[in-house]
Amino acid sequence: MSIDYALLFRVLLPEALLTATALLVIGVDLVWGSGRSRGSRLQMAVGAGLLGVGVAALVIWQDGAQGSVWAGNLRVDLLAVAVRLGVLGLTGLSLLGLTGSRVSDQPAEYVALALLATVGFLQMAVAQNLLLAFLALELASLSLYVLAGYDRSRPESAEAALKYFLQGGVSAALLLFGFSLLYGMTGRIDLTGISMALAAHADGSLSAVAVGMVLAAFGFKAAVAPFHPWAPDVYQGAPPMSAALIASAAKLAGLAFFWRIFWSGLGPLAATAPLTGGAGGGWVPVLAAMCAVSLLLGNLVALAQVSIRRLLAYSAIGHAGALGLGLLSAGEVGPGPLFYYAATYGLATVGTFACLALLDRAGDGDRIEDLAGLRRRSPLLAACLAVFVLSLAGIPPLAGFFGKFVVFAAAFRIDGLSHPAGWVALLAIAMSAVALYYYLILLKQAWIAEDVRVRGPIEVPPAAALGVVLAAGLLIVLGAFPSLLLGRF
Repeated sequence: MSIDYALLFRVLLPEALLTATALLVIGVDLVWGSGRSRGSRLQMAVGAGLLGVGVAALVIWQDGAQGSVWAGNLRVDLLAVAVRLGVLGLTGLSLLGLTGSRVSDQPAEYVALALLATVGFLQMAVAQNLLLAFLALELASLSLYVLAGYDRSRPESAEAALKYFLQGGVSAALLLFGFSLLYGMTGRIDLTGISMALAAHADGSLSAVAVGMVLAAFGFKAAVAPFHPWAPDVYQGAPPMSAALIASAAKLAGLAFFWRIFWSGLGPLAATAPLTGGAGGGWVPVLAAMCAVSLLLGNLVALAQVSIRRLLAYSAIGHAGALGLGLLSAGEVGPGPLFYYAATYGLATVGTFACLALLDRAGDGDRIEDLAGLRRRSPLLAACLAVFVLSLAGIPPLAGFFGKFVVFAAAFRIDGLSHPAGWVALLAIAMSAVALYYYLILLKQAWIAEDVRVRGPIEVPPAAALGVVLAAGLLIVLGAFPSLLLGRF
């Protein structure tokens, strides 16, 4: 087996740069951070982190390498390049938002962990090998577990980290068990070889268990019902920008990861594995049922929330159902609609949590009524929050509307209502109307309700302001010109 090590180095150069940047951030903080204020240490760490992210993105943008690398274990294609650039962009916005958060005692370590999580995200986008894919997923997950519990001054943060770790561990065990069964059936760990072996012959009972395990792991990682219980506590207890990273970059990389698993590896079992007890069964109807439950549970339970972050968590569960719908249709129409939806949803989520981080820094709570008077306290935050919330609600001409439109249209294009995706798309359209109601409650508080406590203006650091304005601007531009992303596919 001949390996082009120069090409392999080019493909893995972004990960190497981010790893070196993470080590550099910690080293600089140890050498020059002693005696400095926490704010200045945070600025140094974020600046170095942004530099590493920017250089890595430039390398990916300029590198023209395409195709299989390292004997097919890595695959660089259009989806991989798009996801890697999207992940780096969302990580960069999260780091900018960090400057508006309450400063931690260890800012350098926080930035280093965020960069190491991003290394895992980048590998998830290109892995074509079960072992490499699992290692990339666990590198990202272990970093996120620590980031979820990083605020040691709040017991809720420790609770969020513990719940995230325990349920993430169960997810990893299920995924690894499913992978081991696939290896036992096929004797291969590369996705192409697995697909060919399953197409030639698949043991019905073993394939059902293996696919069921992978579906359960997907449910945990993407917060798809009924594997969603960790999400509300993690979104509420984790530091705002940690929750933003979990809800945006992790979700984008995870969807690319499972797109490869399901369609490149388990594609032959999409409609033939006996998961539903008949010849027409497969993982497609099971995933469709999970998406339908997520859409119902997420949007309906969000109506009863008084915490902004828990509302966003249940909203994310509803969006996970719609993103799962994009995953269902991606086998027929390609990954373009799924990527557009996931990337624009990530932008809106990062921006929203950056606004919440600034409110938290100003001493405000997490209740919806704490948004009252935001238009007076910070017109910039109120305007950007309106863009983020309306995009999440799917209001044109923002990018969130076109994200939902292209995913729903793709679902209907498969076989109309004769395919499970068609019925899930109808449900998703109905639940979008429900979601509009609770999103408008947030805007009502921010723009109409009066602040009975008469609180002062909110100080917005320049870097944090740049982050929220950039995220809002991208949602407007990508909504006005969706072909900037969709045209690439």
